[in-house]
Amino acid sequence: MKLIPRAYQLAIYNSVKERGNTLVVLPTGLGKTLIALMLIKDLSKKGRTLFLTPTKPLAKQHYDTVIKVLGFSEDDVSLMTGDLPQKKRKDEYEKKVIIATPQTVRNDLKAKIISPDFSLVIFDECHRTVGDYAYTYIAGRLEDALFVGLTASPGGKRERIQEVVGHLRIKNIEIRTSLDEDVKRYIQKSTIKWIPVNLSPLLRKIKSNLDEMISKHARRLSAMGFVPPLKHKGRFLELRARILNMKHGSKYHILVEYSILLNLLHMSELLETQGIYPLRKYIEKIEEKKSKSAKRLLVEPKFSEIKKLISENDEDHPKLNKLIELVKKLEGKKMIIFAQYRDQIAKIESELEKSGTVARQFVGKKNGFTRKMQEKIIQDFRDGKFDVMVASSIGEEGLDIPAVDAVIFYEPIPSEIRSIQRRGRAARLKKGEIYILMTKGTRDEYYHWSSTRKERKMKEILERMKWQMEGKPKGRKPKSQLYGQTKISHFI
Repeated sequence: MKLIPRAYQLAIYNSVKERGNTLVVLPTGLGKTLIALMLIKDLSKKGRTLFLTPTKPLAKQHYDTVIKVLGFSEDDVSLMTGDLPQKKRKDEYEKKVIIATPQTVRNDLKAKIISPDFSLVIFDECHRTVGDYAYTYIAGRLEDALFVGLTASPGGKRERIQEVVGHLRIKNIEIRTSLDEDVKRYIQKSTIKWIPVNLSPLLRKIKSNLDEMISKHARRLSAMGFVPPLKHKGRFLELRARILNMKHGSKYHILVEYSILLNLLHMSELLETQGIYPLRKYIEKIEEKKSKSAKRLLVEPKFSEIKKLISENDEDHPKLNKLIELVKKLEGKKMIIFAQYRDQIAKIESELEKSGTVARQFVGKKNGFTRKMQEKIIQDFRDGKFDVMVASSIGEEGLDIPAVDAVIFYEPIPSEIRSIQRRGRAARLKKGEIYILMTKGTRDEYYHWSSTRKERKMKEILERMKWQMEGKPKGRKPKSQLYGQTKISHFI
């Protein structure tokens, strides 16, 4: 191998060899892939290795790394994605190492063109091994291989972590945080700064109308026997399944009420965290729909008032000006701005360009944005052709995006998994700064504390499960500290 492992990587490698199926939880940038490469080099002598990774760009990245670092020839390694026709894939599965997207492997297992006798299966970003995601199906079919799951964050709920552990038949957990002695020296310090923003009078007026509508429809849904958990997005979405399971004919009427409320809650989130521009775009989509819920929503007086307010005003969310000021202040540094919504990402890119900052958006393959475009943007970013990348969630997970000086959250997100991955883009090779724009008195504040709480819980759960697998006392409570090498500055 062309890379020399660090002590903790070697320790994790030996633990996998000794204990079997292992969940490896390691902060972003600390070399989970190198551990995988060590295992591939060793176990490829005994049989084929399957290296699964969620996206095509990630698969290509791992393919190049295996050849470069392990010195394998292209005759020994195959890149298996949907880009290669199924008829041509059968022979490729006979190679020593198969780097593949899970959807492709699942399809080929169902088509019986893969022999399931692998010696090693690596599940990159293994926190996805829940529900009906392809990892779950594959793990159920490949019974005799050594399973290794790699992630920076398996989730903040015990049920979710147990589901991942169960599907991958995990016998061993190896977790490192920035507090562990063997890792601490490799962790670069980062600073988290929250930037408070107040809604403008116009946005507060629109919000007041939305709040009234939400309250009215929440009361109606409650009267039908389904009290909506308005502050818990995930639980609200789960409510739909409960309604669908009803055997009474009134469920369709209830579903209409639920859909109206779902639209209103999303509109409120867009207004509070993004502004008028994405809200207007969303309302345009509602107007194009022919559903009963959309038709009912469009004729409500308060809805008409909201439409009038946003048609007469083109005011940006106060966050946008704060963001432009911040980027100017950080001029000369390499940074990634994470934003939740595609329309807002385009708006941010446009406004930064108008202010004289060269910025490029990095989003998923949709609406004409191709994989080649993704690869070119990453390469241009690496080559210094621009210093500000405005990214959707695709920039959070695994891709070999160069280390940056600063990461900016345009909005907090309730997912501890995604929050960890976003922060991990900074302070990989040098000190970094993390900025979180937060609209006071809105979902922004709730989402931030939600992800923080779940992240702390995740680490406690993992430590307990690890101790139990190792037969240590159950009663002892493991210590958990959220940020470790991160200095938190509450507001700037």
